Order: sequence, then C-alpha cells, then structure tokens
Amino acid sequence: MINKDAGKKWPWIISISIIIVIGFSVATIKVALNNPVEMSGYGMQNYHEYDKNVNEIINAKIEFDKKYSITFLTPQISDKKSVIAYTIKDKSGNPIEDANLSVVLTRPDTTKLDITLDKPVIKNGVYTFKAIDLPKAGRWDIMAKITIGEDQRYYNLKADTRNPNTFEF
Repeated sequence: MINKDAGKKWPWIISISIIIVIGFSVATIKVALNNPVEMSGYGMQNYHEYDKNVNEIINAKIEFDKKYSITFLTPQISDKKSVIAYTIKDKSGNPIEDANLSVVLTRPDTTKLDITLDKPVIKNGVYTFKAIDLPKAGRWDIMAKITIGEDQRYYNLKADTRNPNTFEF
C-alpha cells in the first residue's frame, strides 16, 4: 500500500524552515543594533581619513625618523597609577624640548573609555604625563602623535595590564 500522508510532511517542513530562517535573521539584526561596531581610532583619526592619507602618513613617519628618535619609557602599564613617559631626541642625541605630544589610551573594543593625556612635564627631552588610573584592566592601545615644527609622526603601542610581557610596537 502507498502511504497517502507522506506528501503532507513537506509543506510543513518547508514552512517551519522559512520561519526559522526569518527568526535567525531578526535575531541577527537585533544583536547588531544592540552591539554597534566601534569606529577605529587608529592614527588618532577616523579610519576613513587615515586610509585616504596613508601614503602621506607613512612618508611623514620616514622623514620624522630620519631626524628624531622616540623611546617609550614606561616599562609596564597597570590599572592603577600608570605613568606614561617618552623621550624624544634628535639623531645627534640632543633632547628635544619643544615637541607637541598628544597621547590617547584606548581599548581595542570601545572608544567610550578613552583617556586623553595632555600637558606633559618636559625635562631633558623626557615627556612625562601625570599618573592615571585605568578604568578597566586588560588590553590597551597607547597612541601618540608627535609634532616638531613641520614634522609629524604617529607612535602606536599595544599593552596589557595583566601581563608585563605582552607589549607590541
């Protein structure tokens, strides 16, 4: 005998599959709206601007590095009382006292916790910012923009407060 109910299953299976696909689509859109993508601040500017000017930024870095050297002096950042310090010297080893140095500490996943450092204490080419408490332990990007006259360079580092050996230039 032929089973007459076998053909009645497929419309139900197709209908349920379509409802599941629509359900997953709605869930994906809801998750995306509740968790928006953060705009990258790499290079201390909107990534569209950075991408548009990347060749000029790279050439400026090359020219800057021909004249000056920068050293990040902080051995490790921690979530309490981190002191960020840089030394800037010309290629002859003379300290530079008149550089404009702006620093932003940011999380890779959000810009809401950004900390902007300004007005460093300058002594013998060492630029030291006042101690800061980070609002959250973990991975931090330390982005600096150094300007000396017409020369300019971005100096980006990645550090982790939980592990002193995790540090990228």
